[in-house]
Amino acid sequence: MEIKSYPTSRYQVLITNLVLGITITSSVHAADSLVDQADQQRLAKLGLSDHSDSYIKDVRAELDSNDPDEGLDLYLEVTLNGSNVGLVHFIHHDEQLWASANVLRHIGFLLPPSTVTPLSLSDIPGLSIDYNARLQTLTLIAPIDALDIEPAVYRTYRPKHSTAHTSPGVLLNYSLYGTYGDDSTHSLNAYTEMRAFNQLGVLKNTAITAAQSHAQDGWDHRTVRLDTSWRQSFPDSLLSIQAGDMLTSALSWTRPTRLGGLQIGSNFALQPYKTTTPLPSFFGKATLPSAVELYVNGLKQFDTNVPAGPFELTTVPSFEGAGMAQLVVTDALGQNQTLDFPLYNTHRLLQAGLSDWSFEVGAVRKDYGIESFHYAKDIAASGTWRYGLNNRFTAETHIEATKNLKNAGLGGTWLLGRTGGVLFASLAGSQDIDADGMQYSANYSWSNRRFNVGVGVTGTQGNYRDIAAKYGSTPIHRSEQISAGYNTQYAGSFGIGYNKVTYDQQDSIKLARAYWSKNIGQRIRLIANLNHDFHNANNSSVLIGASISLGQQRAASSSLQQQGQQSLLVADMVQAAPNTGGMGWRAQSRYSADRHDILAELDHLGRYGRLKAGITVSEDHHSLYGGASGALVMMGGGLFASKSINSSFAVVSTSGVADVPILLQNSPIGRTNDKGLLLLSPLNAYQDNKISIDPMDLPANMRIDQVSMTATPAEQVGMMVNIDMTPVNAASVILQDGTGNHLPLGSQVKVTSNKTVNNVDTLDAVVGFDGEVYLDILAEKNVLHVTTPDGNTCQVRFDYQHQDNNIPLIGPITCEKEQP
Repeated sequence: MEIKSYPTSRYQVLITNLVLGITITSSVHAADSLVDQADQQRLAKLGLSDHSDSYIKDVRAELDSNDPDEGLDLYLEVTLNGSNVGLVHFIHHDEQLWASANVLRHIGFLLPPSTVTPLSLSDIPGLSIDYNARLQTLTLIAPIDALDIEPAVYRTYRPKHSTAHTSPGVLLNYSLYGTYGDDSTHSLNAYTEMRAFNQLGVLKNTAITAAQSHAQDGWDHRTVRLDTSWRQSFPDSLLSIQAGDMLTSALSWTRPTRLGGLQIGSNFALQPYKTTTPLPSFFGKATLPSAVELYVNGLKQFDTNVPAGPFELTTVPSFEGAGMAQLVVTDALGQNQTLDFPLYNTHRLLQAGLSDWSFEVGAVRKDYGIESFHYAKDIAASGTWRYGLNNRFTAETHIEATKNLKNAGLGGTWLLGRTGGVLFASLAGSQDIDADGMQYSANYSWSNRRFNVGVGVTGTQGNYRDIAAKYGSTPIHRSEQISAGYNTQYAGSFGIGYNKVTYDQQDSIKLARAYWSKNIGQRIRLIANLNHDFHNANNSSVLIGASISLGQQRAASSSLQQQGQQSLLVADMVQAAPNTGGMGWRAQSRYSADRHDILAELDHLGRYGRLKAGITVSEDHHSLYGGASGALVMMGGGLFASKSINSSFAVVSTSGVADVPILLQNSPIGRTNDKGLLLLSPLNAYQDNKISIDPMDLPANMRIDQVSMTATPAEQVGMMVNIDMTPVNAASVILQDGTGNHLPLGSQVKVTSNKTVNNVDTLDAVVGFDGEVYLDILAEKNVLHVTTPDGNTCQVRFDYQHQDNNIPLIGPITCEKEQP
């Protein structure tokens, strides 16, 4: 390969040699310094400065083996595959550039250990060389396989972990519902949830109260405790501990059990930004610095610039099932190439090395919702563990034990190839006194944007039992499911399904289903469903329906259903209450051969809760119903009424300043009350929620240290957010000298007052244009000491009178020269 070079004259070469000769031979130390500096620069850019002495020694040893009179030493500014390398030492001889093997390795070339040194650049296969003798630069473009370059890794997501906060407080959620019938039968029901929380965790209790009135017997009521528990979480360790009532963790082939006891296990919700499923990686190579764009199923997901060399993109898939990814690489010359990657995403897998586990021990809860305190006498224990062996296989196991019963099983989820779908299988066994049994399950699923299929089976042999079976129903003897669907571009979506369930010593249930749906534009949707019961024709049904969106959260729908010998026509119109608050309503008519019902309902969502009321009317009966739901919060020295709070929340304090507009995620959410407090709900737990104020809607005489901040509450708790705001005594004062001219721009002003204001008794300020200075710690009587840029000093005395919400303009005031 020939070197591309710019033409140079013999005189230029002689002059260059002369200059280099003078520079190199001026002294031995200067020569050493020159080599050292060049090598040090080169090594510093390569991150090899710690080995500079050995590197220079090796270079000199190799170069000394050649006749120095046969070549010219050059120090060239090198660019390799579009990346600047820095100053590198070469020998120019016989119209070729030669370099030490160590030099080339430090630049980034891969060379065999037996490489003869020095080596001509022209002997490196595939290397493009562009030497500019006039500018003393060298541009090299080498095949990527010839370079020792670490892959550059890029992530399309930015996982982050924020510290969560909890403030002491108490919350009560309530939901009330009552009915009044014309047959003198009335009812009133209440559901309550009480939460008390601080840094030590969350104490929660739920209960229901039901009361009924009959014409002859009067009112009958009872209250039942549902769950009582204490919970503490440790986000850094992804660990949660719960004591009290709980549900045991369960897998797809196990049944949860309600216990009263202790639970400890991993909780990925404590770091919501953390991705637990395997992340697909896409690899490529760029010979030159390039722009890379990633498309998944035709949608752009990420773009970045990469240097020359291999690179890797790691992304979070935004779909479930089979898909196609494309990498479009465009280099600095405008040339592009497209790389295709088939992929399959499923949430059933864990990332390689990631573990998900839970352990529970306690007494089984009996008669839940009927009795408040009814627990089994025997202690039960349960454990579950899932582990990502690699990004294509996740193993799982589950064990249970109680008196005379042992149960254990294993399972696994496989990703079959890049787009082969997901296969799952499990096998479990139990031993209960002298009765043994086994449970097996397997399913396969595959989907993409058009098709989806699923096949599954679960069955038992012998007397298979688990803890739930000792205190409730036995497991299903056998269950079979088959489903398939197809989404067309113009004809809508089609699907079929088949289910067969067999219980011990009972007849099996065998059902088939077919459906079709079609969207027409953005507003109309058509549906048709066919359900067939193979054992009872009266349960078979056919339904066709249509719905239309009328805008402004208003919609209308109608359906005709035939079940057995009965036909039912339903017409419905709904105006949903806005999430930000407002009025909603619903009107429904249901008509069949022997019955005609009408329903009318009003719904109001307000700042302090939701109210609902309605009436149902039939030919021989009518009833009224109504309900209310909301929450009460006691925190931060205030008592707040609110809509139901099922997640986290915050109380904002503005240092006692009332009527301050507060924004949540840049959207107005409310104004502080007369105590300077406002309840914000809902907030996302363990995530950053942006809370800010609008300073343009505040009085001018208000000092604000920070107008925006993030709130990161823990799960189902509240936190205090303090925004420091201070009303100030402020004014703009115009200062002039004894001749009536404005004081010079930049004059230094020191304010002293007859009392301390906001713990500050002095303030330094600077005079602006037209002799004006802004001051915000003024008292009734104030003294200004002014120093002009030329060193002269003067003094001003004036009285200040506070004006609500305004900043007065005082002056002009003459600054009198201070007496020496």
